[in-house]
Amino acid sequence: RVPLHASTQCAVRTARQAEFVKSLGFGRLVLERETSLKDVREIHEATECELEYFVHGALCVCYSGQCYMSEAISGRSANRGACIQACRSRYDLADEAGSILVRDKALLSLRDYRLKGRLEELAEAGVCSFKIEGRLKNASYVKNVVRDYSLALDELVSRHPDRYRRSSFGRVSGGFEPALDKTFNRGYTELWIDGRRGKWSSMDAPKSMGEFAGTVRSVRRTDRTGIEVCISPAGQDIVLRNGDGFAFAGKGGVIGFRGDVCEGNIIRCKSVDGLAKGVRLFRNISAAFEKELERNMPKREIPVTLDVAISGEFHIDITARSQDGREILSPFKCDADVAENRDRQEALIREQFSKRAGNYIFSVGEISCQGRGRLPLLSASTLNSIRRLIASDLDAVPCKAIPLDFGKKDESVMVADKSISYKYNVANSITRQLYLSRGAENVDEAYELTHTPEAELMRTRYCIRHELGLCPVHQGAKDTGRLFLLNNGRRFALGFDCRNCEMTVGPEV
Repeated sequence: RVPLHASTQCAVRTARQAEFVKSLGFGRLVLERETSLKDVREIHEATECELEYFVHGALCVCYSGQCYMSEAISGRSANRGACIQACRSRYDLADEAGSILVRDKALLSLRDYRLKGRLEELAEAGVCSFKIEGRLKNASYVKNVVRDYSLALDELVSRHPDRYRRSSFGRVSGGFEPALDKTFNRGYTELWIDGRRGKWSSMDAPKSMGEFAGTVRSVRRTDRTGIEVCISPAGQDIVLRNGDGFAFAGKGGVIGFRGDVCEGNIIRCKSVDGLAKGVRLFRNISAAFEKELERNMPKREIPVTLDVAISGEFHIDITARSQDGREILSPFKCDADVAENRDRQEALIREQFSKRAGNYIFSVGEISCQGRGRLPLLSASTLNSIRRLIASDLDAVPCKAIPLDFGKKDESVMVADKSISYKYNVANSITRQLYLSRGAENVDEAYELTHTPEAELMRTRYCIRHELGLCPVHQGAKDTGRLFLLNNGRRFALGFDCRNCEMTVGPEV
């Protein structure tokens, strides 16, 4: 059975890249979000490596590891984790004559990724690890999203127990009911998973809007600083609570505010510019849901089997074996009378030892008695104390480390490109020597070291022309000519590689 689990890294998007990375000795490949299901199958067939795939979270608009816009603007490298998120900024779109086609939109901002409904297809294609983005997200986001996908994996395993299993140990149960619409998101997309375009942009709302709460019916001023907002709720399940956070799309982008007092369909709050009758209002912070996440957490418990051996004058040896590979022997000496009813005492031992303690779910395996087969007369409280002591002893034993399989190196595999450009991000002599040893003849330095003037700042499958209905290839639109993004006096040239159906940004002109 294939173990299904989660992880957090990134690497390749084509079979050719995958074969080269595998030749360096890596047994697991991490696939970029631009990899379609068809590509996943081809990579799995070509390499037979374990595959990780990004399934949920914020999307960078450019290909992973090839964003230089942040570095060009501020000297902060997106490829090294210091991105200024230029793709979430607002731009004007201008043509070559200087006419403004679109004004003040987050034209490079994508919706968030959600592939919860595609996990089975990905597993069938060869993915065994599902990656969730959570950089700079708060604890409630991580709790909500991870729990939602964990339940989805549990459901997948339960439908195909002969094909899949969870790679993690233990059982997670109880806790809050996850709801992805109640946590941070810019709207959702499945991006390139099916190898075709869709509507991917969040240009009107590059920040989290949340769940649709309703439409504003009226706004009434209550005093010099306060207002009362009456809404038509989106549904019966929308119950407003004091402290809820709200958002709507205003002229300057997403505008947010807190509801100080919420009663029925009425929100009382401080005055908010742009809030008027007819505005579609979203709830991006549910006070009740946040409290539920805080106080009602699921619990992971590790199954433990106890074998009980009783000898001599009631010397008890209990061997505990946990699902994660730990094993301990706990000896106990009891000064106790002989149990007159052996069957009843054995039933009590099994009952009290087959309960929870700490992070463990206990079950009793074998109960063996040497000599006359007598059992000590032990109370339920004594047996419970023994069980808790075993849980404490298990906590003190570290889990066994799982060795990483880096596979075998194959130095016969050569790079496909003899000339290694700045896009390979070569920033040290070790990486340079690696490419030279694999057939490269020229190795350029990373953009962060050179700031090559003619370098593309982004290359992406996302296309502003297609998103706006201006694509001459797929939508039959008239050719717009050259287009530019304008922001705070900067002008970035857009390029359109229609043969590969890709867009480029930069350099600044």
